[in-house]
Amino acid sequence: MIKLLQVMMDGALVGLLYGLIAISFVVIYRASKIVNLAQGEVLVIGALLLWTFTLGLQGVGFHIPYVVGVLLTFAACVCFGLLLERFVFRPLIGQSAFSIFMASIALLVMLRGIAQLVWTAETRPFPQILPAGSITFGPFLVSERLLIGAVFTIALTAGLQLFFTRSRRGLRLAAVAEDHNTALSLGVSVRSAIAIAWILGAIVATCGAIVLLSGRIVSLEVASIGFKALPVALLGGLESIRGAPLAGVIIGVGESLAMAYLDPFTNGVASNVLPFVVMIGVVLIRPQGLFGWIKIERL
Repeated sequence: MIKLLQVMMDGALVGLLYGLIAISFVVIYRASKIVNLAQGEVLVIGALLLWTFTLGLQGVGFHIPYVVGVLLTFAACVCFGLLLERFVFRPLIGQSAFSIFMASIALLVMLRGIAQLVWTAETRPFPQILPAGSITFGPFLVSERLLIGAVFTIALTAGLQLFFTRSRRGLRLAAVAEDHNTALSLGVSVRSAIAIAWILGAIVATCGAIVLLSGRIVSLEVASIGFKALPVALLGGLESIRGAPLAGVIIGVGESLAMAYLDPFTNGVASNVLPFVVMIGVVLIRPQGLFGWIKIERL
């Protein structure tokens, strides 16, 4: 029983990390109706920017506190998100879903190429932003890094939920998420709302990189976590901020149970395919996810 509870606890913490990255999908989709398949690459770029402003600068004799490095990284993410929105996706407003899908595939390849060109393909140590080690709760061990990440995910979810439902700017973004034409008729700037969403998406993805990689290694392969977070976003609902962490816990616990009890019989396959089995099931059975908006069309 203790092993089962430990497995489920570990899965829930990892699932909340998936939920954090899934939020970066949601904030972009809410305003632009775009599922950015390159969000994993955005996370890697954010991680490499953080390495540059911390360990990278230390390597050339500039020693700055990690807090300052994180703030510089977030400022760079603002510029990065604006560039993606302005030069990649803004020209596609009003285009077909297929065009947007192909653009996100092209962006995925392009960002990987840029990362290799600027930082090369070698692995790099990631700064120790969050504490390492584990905390003991009776018979259970909990990763400090993942626990802090879980608390941050819950706090961010609550903050973004309040932002989108209570603040004036958040309500404008919600109007854009509902319908671009309606938002325009109400005097809401759709372009500025979408730009804000892309900035938020880049910053949240970088926060996910900090939780995932603190004290570990950053490489281009890390981008694969974006594809694990996508089923979480779909399960929770692409318009739902609060659905992302809950869906993350569901998939994280399922993946952890599969890793502990099914992987020994499937050569490690079960835990890897589980999120994508869930994704196919969601698309077939409940496309709007658990908390996504159900659209009613009147003829």
